[in-house]
Amino acid sequence: MTLIGVSLKMYFSHARTLAWARDVADIAERHPAVRSGAATLFVAPTFPALVPVRDVLAGSGVLLAAQDLAWADEGAFTGEVSGAELREVGVDLVEIGHAERRALFHETDDVVARKVHAAYRNGLRPLLCVGEPRRASRAESVDEVTGQLDRALAVATAAHTVGRLVVAYEPVWAIGAPAPAPDEHIVSVLEGVEQYLASRPGLAGSTAIYGGSAGPGLLSRGRGRIGGLFLGRFAHDPAAVATILDEVATA
Repeated sequence: MTLIGVSLKMYFSHARTLAWARDVADIAERHPAVRSGAATLFVAPTFPALVPVRDVLAGSGVLLAAQDLAWADEGAFTGEVSGAELREVGVDLVEIGHAERRALFHETDDVVARKVHAAYRNGLRPLLCVGEPRRASRAESVDEVTGQLDRALAVATAAHTVGRLVVAYEPVWAIGAPAPAPDEHIVSVLEGVEQYLASRPGLAGSTAIYGGSAGPGLLSRGRGRIGGLFLGRFAHDPAAVATILDEVATA
């Protein structure tokens, strides 16, 4: 199964978000890659759109994801949204540790680890973003991202709450770039991440996918060695989502 996800970040209006979600749901309902189980789609709209997007996606097989969550489950945390509420409204996955959250909102390894723990204890699957800040060798990149995984899972591991997750490998130097990282670099780092996941107790069923200017052709060139894609602005046109699903079906 190939996992394809889209984060809308804060690009769309509410009305455009719902229209986009309807188009994606229509594509998913009729596309052979989704209908056969070869591909699974998830979408991450903004918080206000979660419930209406959930309703739009109903019956399409597309999973609902959130772009963030609080590390606490309740309390005086103005502006935050808890994992408990996200689960209540039907969220399956929750994005944690994106480079933008770290850079713009100063999220530390400790904050990321606490959010991962919050996701697990509320029955959500973490969509954990990792990536080296600067271009490096395969070995250096694998060491960097697996170290990030160790730190992100530390609190949940100590609490014995770890479970399956999705790792989105997004080299920071490739986010928003004109092109993704070189194909062989992507494949080799993802292999390192998958080896890490296989070696850790409790992480059975976890998946590693690629983000960072991901687009058409990458899955085909990866020849089955890339477990999925986490798409950004490329997928703002629903037809682009269909293009990626066509690749999955062909592969």
